[in-house]
Amino acid sequence: MAVWKRTHMCGELRSEDIGKKVTLNGWVAKSRNLGGLIFCDVRDKTGITQAVFNDQIPQELFDRADTLRSEYVVGITGTVRERESKNPELPTGDIEIIAEDLVIYSQAETPPIYIKDDDNVDDNLRLKYRYLDLRKKKMQDNLRFRAQLTNIARSYFAEEGFTEVETPMLIKSTPEGARDYLVPSRVNPGRFYALPQSPQTFKQLLMVGGTDRYFQIVKCFRDEDLRADRQPEFTQIDLEMSFVDVDDVIAVQEGFMSRVFRELKGIELATPFPRMTWQQAMDRYGSDKPDTRFGFELQDISEKVKDCEFKVFTDAISAGGSVRGICIDGGASVYTRKKIDKLTEAVKSYGARGMVWMKVTEEGVSSSVNKFFSPEQLQDIASSMGAKAGDLILIISDSNKVVWDSLGFLRRHIAGEMGLLDDEQYNFLWVVDFPLFEYDEKEDRWSAMHHPFTSPKEEDAGLLKTDPHSCKANAYDIVLNGVELGGGSIRIHDRDMQEDMFKALNMSQEEIDEKFGFLVEAFRYGTPPHGGLAYGLDRLVMLLTGEKSIREVIAFPKNQAAQCMVSEAPGLVDETQLEELGIRLR
Repeated sequence: MAVWKRTHMCGELRSEDIGKKVTLNGWVAKSRNLGGLIFCDVRDKTGITQAVFNDQIPQELFDRADTLRSEYVVGITGTVRERESKNPELPTGDIEIIAEDLVIYSQAETPPIYIKDDDNVDDNLRLKYRYLDLRKKKMQDNLRFRAQLTNIARSYFAEEGFTEVETPMLIKSTPEGARDYLVPSRVNPGRFYALPQSPQTFKQLLMVGGTDRYFQIVKCFRDEDLRADRQPEFTQIDLEMSFVDVDDVIAVQEGFMSRVFRELKGIELATPFPRMTWQQAMDRYGSDKPDTRFGFELQDISEKVKDCEFKVFTDAISAGGSVRGICIDGGASVYTRKKIDKLTEAVKSYGARGMVWMKVTEEGVSSSVNKFFSPEQLQDIASSMGAKAGDLILIISDSNKVVWDSLGFLRRHIAGEMGLLDDEQYNFLWVVDFPLFEYDEKEDRWSAMHHPFTSPKEEDAGLLKTDPHSCKANAYDIVLNGVELGGGSIRIHDRDMQEDMFKALNMSQEEIDEKFGFLVEAFRYGTPPHGGLAYGLDRLVMLLTGEKSIREVIAFPKNQAAQCMVSEAPGLVDETQLEELGIRLR
């Protein structure tokens, strides 16, 4: 069967095309026989056009058109005319095609999901039939948007002197943070490759190799629990630069973001973006990726309540923690006791054992801790937090981490419930000066907050030997509306400093050699100062398309159980394959 060469895509025809003879190829969105007329909506990735088969065409053609059903693949030739009953919902709604010929390329069974954006189908069913789900306009728009963004990235970074270099997918396992995906080696029995969590060490080797500016759009893999913005395999826009400082890296990235927003959103971003230290972000917003589109900033009232009679507050302070709260403008009438109880339960997942609330009225302050404070004391706390009549105050007391995490969650959750998150407002922010180390309570040890190649701030370099846990990192994250789009740092390029870093992490020489020996060896032969950054491409596209999950911007994503519903991966393998790899299953 010959394929008719289409003259136009299904979403392209307009009033100025009236009178033209055209050929469209696509899927039948729907077909309806009204007696002497058959209306057929033909769809491709650009949109839909209505075609009409009337009783003036040969009976054989009319009969063939009458067999059309949803998702048949067709070619239709005809003449464009003005549509009598226009459809303002469609870009092509002013015209239709009077069909003169038809070819049916393939028939289709009734699809298990509706091919429309608002189908309200279970996610697992959508993922199982992803090839049908992808026919929806929204999904095609998302894939096209993603392709446009990656094209801009390649163009921009090439203009900035970056060389696109591919780094290996089969590397050595160096577990840091998330678990590695392991790949057994048949030709090296008993040994395993790992899929890279990032190209970190290889992009640093490219700097040692004189590449100067490296760029790559790369797949990365982490074997970790999933959520809306996390997948076992994800894509980074990854880059590294030689002979640069923090300001140099940030300037290039602000130029990139400006290009993306100008070309894809028609928005001119104001640069430079604001900068905030990690400590400021945690103290003011309870998060190292703060959403600054609304207020509800954290306020520390530890000094005010340190001598109060409420033991929950005083115990937290004496244990080295703090008492902090947020003031919700107009929240008193919005949040009933039942809703507040739900918020109290929610913060328990962040380690909080409870929450204190205060409602400010014209008559005074009512609170869950009335019996521990006089009316004057409650009013004093409310006034210190800038509360006015009609406001709601929520207070958490615990370790700083629990307080920050709990209030950070509350402020954004409440802003969402109160309709304060404007998706058309884009607040960029750089968070800088992170701690170099963080304490891992589960592992009961100190670990690098980013990775062991991040350099300390120049003024803190001397502390790496004497007081490493007080060091601040030469690290930076780019944040948009409460989402971390990317992060990076200036790396350690001095061999002695790198050795001090490993010692601060209590790594033995054997462990250093085993995990990072090849990188340390490379540093012996002349290493330029260098730094870089990696964006989460999936997150960036998700945010700019207004989606709530990165699954909506990935062609074939995994589900919450890390399964590909289309191919049914991961799957079983036969005994012969396992024997070749020297693997026996328990």
